[in-house]
Formats: sequence, structure tokens, C-alpha cells
Amino acid sequence: MIQDIEPLVYDNVWRKEEAGEEDIVLAYDGKTSFMKTDGDGSVSFPTVAEYPFRHALTYLFSISGKRYFWDESGETPSLPGFAFRGTGDFRTAQPKVNAFAGVTGWQLANWYRSRAYCGRCGAKTRRSDRERMVVCPECGQTEYPKLCPAVIIGVCDGDRIVLTQYAGRTVTHYSLVAGFTEIGETLEETVAREVMEEVGLHVKNVRYYKSQPWSFTDTVLMGFFCDLDGDDAIRMDSHELKTAKWVAKEDIAVDYQDLSLTNEMICYFAGKLPAYVTERTRRNALYGVR
Repeated sequence: MIQDIEPLVYDNVWRKEEAGEEDIVLAYDGKTSFMKTDGDGSVSFPTVAEYPFRHALTYLFSISGKRYFWDESGETPSLPGFAFRGTGDFRTAQPKVNAFAGVTGWQLANWYRSRAYCGRCGAKTRRSDRERMVVCPECGQTEYPKLCPAVIIGVCDGDRIVLTQYAGRTVTHYSLVAGFTEIGETLEETVAREVMEEVGLHVKNVRYYKSQPWSFTDTVLMGFFCDLDGDDAIRMDSHELKTAKWVAKEDIAVDYQDLSLTNEMICYFAGKLPAYVTERTRRNALYGVR
């Protein structure tokens, strides 16, 4: 998946850092990122040494010692070969470490920008000098980076699984039932509710698979498999979905893409995961990620 960048290690511990010449600059404008794209689909970002603005660089994170800073100046940089391109490009960009860094930085930059003013009283916030947090000096409200918990659900019945397609989207690939956790709900309760709401099925034997940060939507995804409990007739919510059907394992025409939890779960069920992914899943379940 997009966050699997081993043997490199992502370090998101907040630090008050000053940018050096070899550090990486991440700059964003709306849903675009300042980067260089080569003909083979690879992307790269400028270093501080070559970047034209240095007066508003904010430390975000490091990956195996390489530090990444966000340019929050709002100025438009100009460098030969670089341009603002859609953050959706990170879904297929290589090397994967740059795709992960680019979209993760975008999520953090969006959070900083959206928390410039207090949501309670409207006063201008200030940033904590101890951790990644913003504080309102007027009413005292504090806020940490935004994360929206959501579940991805493989609804199984023996050798078949429910595959879906979202309504109102141009993408044609198949997905799984999914949805956000509501206040006061456990993850297991979210699984049962979302399955009932989207496809009208009762489920049992809810079991955890793995999780994934998904910075494209400020989400942390948690994958579960569960079993059909009772009637198998699908009653689809046509506002959410345009397709929902049972598909036999041998009829699943999906290839592993090394990007999303949804894709990995479908390939896992279909027995199409590469051996190294299966081993990584086993290792992480036993010992924790990295």
C-alpha cells in the first residue's frame, strides 16, 4: 500500500527544526503539488538549496533521516522542470516514498491552513511550541491534526464476496462496502451499520484485517472481513452505490496495485496477493509495523 515504504522509516514526531540545504520542500496550491514529473511516471520535489523561497518553511516529518518542510508562504515558485500538478497523481507516482511524502505533506498542510482561526470563537490561533497542535489564545480551545476513522468491509459468504461501485463517480473499478465511524460507535458496530445501510445484509464474525492512513481524504482506514448472517438478497442503496453484487472468488478480475487497502483486501480474498505482501502482513500482525 502507499505507506509501505520499507526499509525506509517514516518519522512523524513533531520537532522545531530549521531547514538545511539538503532538505526537501513541499509546496501546495489547492489540490496541486509543486513537483517534477519524468516520462516514466516518477516524481520528485525541490531541495531547499534550489528553492526560491526560504522564509516560511515549516517542518513536517522525516523519512529515514531526510527531512521534509512545507512552504507556507503562499508565493508561487518557479523552477525549470517543476510545476503544480494534481495530488491525484500520487496514486500512481513512483518512487512510492515520494508519493507517500507528497500526499502526507498535503494532508498536514491542509490541516494547518484550515486551523488558522478558532472554530469556537473565531480568534486567530497560535501553534504550540511543544507538539503538533494549535491553540486559541482567547478561549483556550486546542486542536490536533484531523483524522476521520472509516472502515473497509469485505462481506463474505463462503467463496464469494460483495463488490460495489460508487454512484456519481467516473472510476469504474470495484470496491468494498465502506463508511465512516459515527460518534458513540465501535468499529464493529460501524461494520454492521454500513453493511445494512449500503447493501441491506446482516453480518456476523467481524474480524480485523489491517489499517491504512489515507491522506487523500484525511482518513485512517481500518479493514474488516465478516460473514453473511441470513438472507443473501442485496438491497442496494442507490444514492451511495451504482453496483453491488456477489462475486465468486474465481471470477474476481482484479490485479494487485500496491496502493489501497481496498485493493489489497479484494486480492487477499481472491488469493492474488504477491508472496512478499502476505509475508509483510503476517510479520506486521505479529510484531507491529516497523
